[in-house]
Amino acid sequence: MNAFKPRETLTEQVARHLENRIAFGQLRSGERIYEGAMAQEMDVSHGSIREALLLLEKRHLVRSIPRKGAFVTPLDDFFVRSLYETLELYLTHTGRKLVRNWQQDDMDRLESLYQRMKQCFEKNDLMTFLELGIEYTQASLAYADNYFIVTAIEDLWPSARRCAFVAFQNGGNRVLEDNLAHMRESIDAIRDRDEEHLATILHRYALQQCQQVLEAITREQKPA
Repeated sequence: MNAFKPRETLTEQVARHLENRIAFGQLRSGERIYEGAMAQEMDVSHGSIREALLLLEKRHLVRSIPRKGAFVTPLDDFFVRSLYETLELYLTHTGRKLVRNWQQDDMDRLESLYQRMKQCFEKNDLMTFLELGIEYTQASLAYADNYFIVTAIEDLWPSARRCAFVAFQNGGNRVLEDNLAHMRESIDAIRDRDEEHLATILHRYALQQCQQVLEAITREQKPA
């Protein structure tokens, strides 16, 4: 018997739509989100918009300011550095557990994801590439064995996706090539059960990703 899979609620659908608009820069850093206008545009109730914004606030994409409204979380130096520092801490912790405990099915899944991302790169399929990148990183969470870490990382994914898109807009294929190189190196370290090498790879990659996003933000802020 197939497992029951509830349909995504309207609130979740609205949240996903707004999340994508933020991730792909259609709602810009610091921009105010007007509930009334958004409800009219999407043909949903104010309540659905309000509930979706609460979800996005939990996912760090929106900030609500009392008596002023909801705003897209500013993508600034402090936010970006905080994001990658936190992701590195969590993913290094779970990565070490993966190195110690992986089974052949895990390696097969990582290799499959790598090959699919390589194909997306060759086809210039950015959207699928980004989604597979998140799926690849999530694969290690099977061994996290920690409710709080898993929950925290799930709430950070939308911001990581947003930053990945910003970096790509600035760096183009170079950013995707860096992603693939990181994946290949990390898979090899996992297969070799080399915890310290994997930790070094994750640290270097977090710094590199952070710098690419900050460079993109700086370029956007420069006057034309």
